[in-house]
Amino acid sequence: MSVESPDDLMTFAAEDSDPEPINTAPPWTILIADDDDEVLQISRMVLRDFTFEGRGLEIFEARSGEAARELVAAHPDAAILMLDVVMETDDAGLAVVRHVRDVLGNKLIRIILRTGQPGHAPEKSVVINYDINDYKEKTELTAQKFITTIISALRAYRDIEIIDVSRRGLRQIIGSSCNLFEPQSLSHFSDGVLTQLTSLMNLGGNSLCLMSSGFAAKRDAGHFDDFSVLAGTGQYRNAVGRRLRETTSPAVLFRLQEATRERRTLIGDADFVGYFHTSNGSENLVYLETGRRISQTDADLLQVFATNVAVAFDNIYLHEELLGSQTQIAHTLSEVIESRSIETGLHVFRVGECAFLLSQLAGLAARDSDIVHLAAPMHDLGKIGISDALLNKPGAFTPEERAIMCQHAAMGHDLLKKAQQPALRAAAVIALQHHEWWNGAGYPQGLAGENIHIFGAVTALADVFDALAHPRCYKPAWPMDRVIDHIRSNRGKQFSPRLVDAFLAHVDDFVAIQDANPD
Repeated sequence: MSVESPDDLMTFAAEDSDPEPINTAPPWTILIADDDDEVLQISRMVLRDFTFEGRGLEIFEARSGEAARELVAAHPDAAILMLDVVMETDDAGLAVVRHVRDVLGNKLIRIILRTGQPGHAPEKSVVINYDINDYKEKTELTAQKFITTIISALRAYRDIEIIDVSRRGLRQIIGSSCNLFEPQSLSHFSDGVLTQLTSLMNLGGNSLCLMSSGFAAKRDAGHFDDFSVLAGTGQYRNAVGRRLRETTSPAVLFRLQEATRERRTLIGDADFVGYFHTSNGSENLVYLETGRRISQTDADLLQVFATNVAVAFDNIYLHEELLGSQTQIAHTLSEVIESRSIETGLHVFRVGECAFLLSQLAGLAARDSDIVHLAAPMHDLGKIGISDALLNKPGAFTPEERAIMCQHAAMGHDLLKKAQQPALRAAAVIALQHHEWWNGAGYPQGLAGENIHIFGAVTALADVFDALAHPRCYKPAWPMDRVIDHIRSNRGKQFSPRLVDAFLAHVDDFVAIQDANPD
């Protein structure tokens, strides 16, 4: 491009056909440090109407090296530091350079040294020994050359900033991928994708992104109207569970339908529409309004992120299919257990519900609580090896009969111990340990305290709670207050003190499970 005047250099206007920016870009921050008021005044005058790539300037001034150090610390996003060498001392400017690069660690800001006394700081030695980007004598800086120097520095800062944002974005994508590929529920995964997207778009430091709105949705059937919101942020935070058409504007719906129709991810001026079609035929949408224009760097990062999300969605659905298979196996085995007893009714189901609630109250991870939910109903699987006559015998057991009955714990473990699925492996542990006591007086291994697996400990409490509250062939049902007193009195004896405390603090919730699921 030919340049005929400083004004031509100062303005890079967009073509008339280009759309207006979504939001006015923030000005470039320029710091000028000089102890000569006339130099500062001329600099302000030359840069008064300066714009570069549609952005003006915000200029801050300092009149000493100390003030310059404070100025750079206060404006870490500044693009340029125009720095006089000689101020309160002959090398004040050089000391500022050292401080900015070595103490503040600011490697992005472009530092331009200018001096009216080149003998005090010879150009060759300064360029070699100090991390500066340009060196000018004040006498050579005409208005046009001053503008040219500023533009050159801004271009360099812009390009380095793009590289830095890309580097940080890729680092974040790599870091977030570890979380995205962890086994988790679809809703938790979708919420995590929105969080990572918002964070990724805020790499440039634009606070507008922190107020961005977005959602993730899943198609429940074959029609577009069957997309429902799984997770939301910003204005969509309360839209979870609702249909897309009920929660979004016609303009957003048009973008979503376009992505679905074309079966691809779309990146617009200020929005991201991720379309994800998994190997099992499921379809998901992720939408984010960025609140600012999406740059080419942003778009490149979003494409990389979208590729990872697509693979992760596939993994989530495969995980859910596997979990569904485990659930079906667990339910089938639980039904087998129920069919062996003429009195237990919904016992195994209620134990599963109570153990699930107790594991949540105990602070177990969501995935572990879900595993307990599946595995706890199989705690008495070993009873399929006990004769019907003994299993349904009215009255007390003889010592010999009790010894046989106690074998059901080890039998259940033996039936499940070779399983590879997490829920069945957990069921093997639960079957073996749900009769262990906190003080070591239980069976079959006499484990005590923290040596009892948390899965076995929560199921043990849930099992006793339900068994005492319902009739058996050898006893009538206990009143609920007596059941609760029994659990309280066995705190630290039969049951984990921590689990008893959690149970007693939410006892009404456990009673509600009993009331909602009578035999």
